[in-house]
Formats: sequence, C-alpha cells, structure tokens
Amino acid sequence: MNADSTHEDRRMDAWHSDRWPTVSVIVPVYNDPSGLRDTLDSLTRQTYPDAAHEILVVDNNSTDETPAVARAYADKHDQVTFLVEEDRQSSYAARNTGIDHAHGEIFAFVDADMLVETEWLADAITAFADTDAEYMGCNVEMLPSEDRESIAERFNLQTAFPIGHFIETLEFAPTCCLVVHRTVLDDVGAFDPRLISGGDREFGNRVRDSGRELHFAPEVTMYHPTRSTTDAMVRKSRRIGRGLYQLRTFHPDQYDSWLPLALNPMPFLPPRLEQLRAIDDWEALSRREKAGFYLLSYARNVSNGIGRLEEMVRRRLLPR
Repeated sequence: MNADSTHEDRRMDAWHSDRWPTVSVIVPVYNDPSGLRDTLDSLTRQTYPDAAHEILVVDNNSTDETPAVARAYADKHDQVTFLVEEDRQSSYAARNTGIDHAHGEIFAFVDADMLVETEWLADAITAFADTDAEYMGCNVEMLPSEDRESIAERFNLQTAFPIGHFIETLEFAPTCCLVVHRTVLDDVGAFDPRLISGGDREFGNRVRDSGRELHFAPEVTMYHPTRSTTDAMVRKSRRIGRGLYQLRTFHPDQYDSWLPLALNPMPFLPPRLEQLRAIDDWEALSRREKAGFYLLSYARNVSNGIGRLEEMVRRRLLPR
C-alpha cells in the first residue's frame, strides 16, 4: 500500500469513527473583499464536519467593503464568525484576536487571498495526526493568471513560497499555511503584534526553541495567487525589510549581529547569477526573460534594503 492510500484510509477511518479534533481556521484580512470572497468560498465547502470546525474572519480595520463581505458570510454560514481588530494595524494582532476567540484544539491560519480544495482541512488534520505534529506548514503552489504575460508574474511563480526551505533552513512556516496545536500557543505565546512582517519567523523560532519539531506536509496543498506586477513585488519586499529591522529591534537577543542591519550593503549589491541559475528551467528562459528575472531580483533586494532604512528612520523620528 502506498503512502497516499494509507493517508486516505486513515482520513476515512477518522471520518467514520467521529474522532475529528475541533479546528479553528483563522483568516486575517485588510482591504481585500475579492480575495476574502474567494477564500471563504473554498473554506465553506470543506468536507471536514461542520460541528468540528469554525472559521474566524478577523478584519484589521478595513476601509472598504471587506467587513460587509465578512458579515455576509457569517450571516449565511453558521461556522463563520466575524471579528474586528482595530486597536493595532498588524496582521499578527488580527491573528491574535482570532486566537483569543477560538474554541478549537488546533488552529489553522489561512491568508485572505488563499484558495483550498474541498478536502484540504481533512487532509491537513490527518497529516497533522499522522506525524504527531504540533506545528506544521502546508505546501503552497502559486496560482497563475490566465495570460501569464508579465515577467513579474513568471518570476513570482518560480520564486515564491518554498515552504520546505523555510522550515528546514529558516525554521518557520509562513502564517498563510500554518497549522498549530493549542498547547503550543499556551506554552510559547501568540504572535508578536508589533511586527509588520516576520512575525511568522519569530513565532516559529520560538516553537523551535521550545524543543518541538517543525513539520512540513508537502502532500497538503494550498494555492496563492501570483503577484503579477513589479510594484506588488517591490512593496512586499519593502515590507519584509521593515519587518527584519523590527525583528532586530524587538528581539535583539535572537536576531541582532555586529553589523547594523540598515547599514548592511548586501541588498544594494547586484545579485549573483548563481542564485538565479537555481531557478527551475533557468536555461530554458529567453535572454529577455533572464534579463527581466535579474532586474526583478535586484529590484526586490534593493526595496528590502530601503525598507530597513525606512524602518530605522521611522523608529528614530517617532516618539517612543
């Protein structure tokens, strides 16, 4: 019997024996009504028993129709609850609000633009049980647009969300695809709400330091839309740079080094070709595509460095 059929048998055994654990799916959202609709459409079609899971949508003080979308799903579906986090503008603060209101013994964190298949939650919880995990990252595949015309989108398809690498090398799973047992949060605490980015890394590193193993479930797949413009990729990289500086500031014992982060010249240096050659099908790319990938990689690095400088200036100018 192969691994897939064993996994399926265990999932069906759990289904028929009513041994499904209670799960709280937590979805933070800010100004993304379309993405939230797509995500909730897929989450409300899960085969996981309704009585054994809840979906907590936490709006982070949106200024558009996002709250109305969340309320509409909460009115229509008994397992959907609408919450608001308006005290702090932070996706991690929103996730913490979800945690505070959650009833499940297991938490599944999903971003508001993700898509999942109907058996995703059942498969994720089965994999969680199969490995006796307390902390697990799911696989993430990029969902391309219909035309795939932009070089930015093709670059994003090739370079985004290597979850296995994140878990093995950086020792964390992104919060867009994270499953965690309640006992972990009871032990190490929730997310740091001060961070604009990097809170998933800081949390995962705390879990690692607690002596727990970080698991990866490559067979449990979630889907994330690609970023199709250079501007979207640059804005994300800038935010990551700001988060890196915040990590150094708020957690110096964990992330500080002899070289001030904002003064590190590496983000502003041209990327090495060896890094780009590691991209799948690099040799099959045209010269134009290779040049575009190189420039996008450089722009992403520079915007990360700018984000670090921006956060340094912000923290020096803003009152403590």
